[in-house]
Amino acid sequence: MTTGRAGREVAARLGAAALALPGAWEDSPWEGDTVAKVGDKIFAFLGEDSIGVKCARSRAEADEWLHRHPDDASVMAYIGRHGWNTLRTTGAISEAELLEALETSYQIVVSGLPRSRRPSVVD
Repeated sequence: MTTGRAGREVAARLGAAALALPGAWEDSPWEGDTVAKVGDKIFAFLGEDSIGVKCARSRAEADEWLHRHPDDASVMAYIGRHGWNTLRTTGAISEAELLEALETSYQIVVSGLPRSRRPSVVD
């Protein structure tokens, strides 16, 4: 289990990883909330000790996180019914799994953008 300072460091690394994705940018649409967007869509809520991500296209699929990590994953208020979960960075979810969830959220959101607004990836 990661605690306190270590969890905040994981959250900071995840935030940096989110903003390094093609076309990603930081926004603060509500006081006290920092999000990562691609186009005009949020793909991650960046907290001090958690991230909020679209874990799947459906609530049923996103519930897998709740079953695997009952103490560290929860349904996000208001948007949870659309597959969004809050994942704690201070618990038992590994940093690798959190990064994978972040990247999945990005891919789901990007795939929902019109092709003309999707970021171009340069290899």
